[in-house]
Amino acid sequence: MDEQEESEHGQAGETEAAEESAEDGDESDGVGDGDFILLDYTARTVEDDRLVDTTDPEIAEDEGVDDDEREFEPRTIVIGEGHLFGSVEDDIRGKEVGEGGSVVVPAEEAFGAFDEEKVRTISKDKIPEDDRYPGAQVRIDGEEGFVETIIGGRARVDFNHPLAGDDIEYDYEVVGTIDDREEKAHGLLDMFLGLNLNIWFETETVEEEQLVEEETETDEDGEENEASEEIEDEDGEEDGESGPTYETVEVEKESLYIEATPQLTMNQQWMMQKQQIGQDLIDLLDIDRIVIQETIEGSPGMGMPGMMGGMGGGDLEAALEEADIDADDLADELE
Repeated sequence: MDEQEESEHGQAGETEAAEESAEDGDESDGVGDGDFILLDYTARTVEDDRLVDTTDPEIAEDEGVDDDEREFEPRTIVIGEGHLFGSVEDDIRGKEVGEGGSVVVPAEEAFGAFDEEKVRTISKDKIPEDDRYPGAQVRIDGEEGFVETIIGGRARVDFNHPLAGDDIEYDYEVVGTIDDREEKAHGLLDMFLGLNLNIWFETETVEEEQLVEEETETDEDGEENEASEEIEDEDGEEDGESGPTYETVEVEKESLYIEATPQLTMNQQWMMQKQQIGQDLIDLLDIDRIVIQETIEGSPGMGMPGMMGGMGGGDLEAALEEADIDADDLADELE
């Protein structure tokens, strides 16, 4: 092999090695924006080690956290969607499954600095009698606050967030990633609403109205003119412009069906943020629409509308006998 062949062979080997290295690098980039991950974490205040939040059932039990409506388990998080504080997301980016870390979120980024001006003295008459004690959570003139003291006819109320001024430390571990679309949807609904709902996806052909675009034609000078000419009336004046034209077309829609339940209907987050939650689901799951499906089933023995007490017609004669009313006399009177 001459020197030129050796040089070319060496360059080819270096190129192949570089490509393999790049491929290996792509595989080891870890989690990034748009990835659905399962995250275990515990958050505490730095100053006094108060528990802020956790996914660990043992820690929750040790701290005396009693929440029957919540499962303490890894949570579904979408990186880059603001589901966590920015500094926590920054630390998670690039981590592999099984890796973790610890991040301190400064108060200003977490729940804000403590503001002395938000601690105000008000008339105690603004506070319901049952809430006139230190530590009570109250709502005054649309603001949430906590009663500090009540002396005479005055009350001192702190309208800061309970964690204002506290740096928060997050200890976390990436325990998995999610690729299945139904699992993603379940995880998002649990994160948004704290509910485990019956869901399914369907691809459907539906009819919808679409705007018909007007065709254009090009004249000899290369300028585009509308193909439809304006119609003039008998006086030579132009008719008024017609409205837009629509046509009915069949299109495929990717739909997420969610079975309506009393828990969903009464969920505060759903009632207050239905549109926002729905749009987030559509964007993150790459679907066209969400259908909330409600099923109403009949119950036996309900009778026909208009009957006495909801009874069927066969029970009418027995009811008249019980009331000591003669059916024939009643019929004569009605005639």
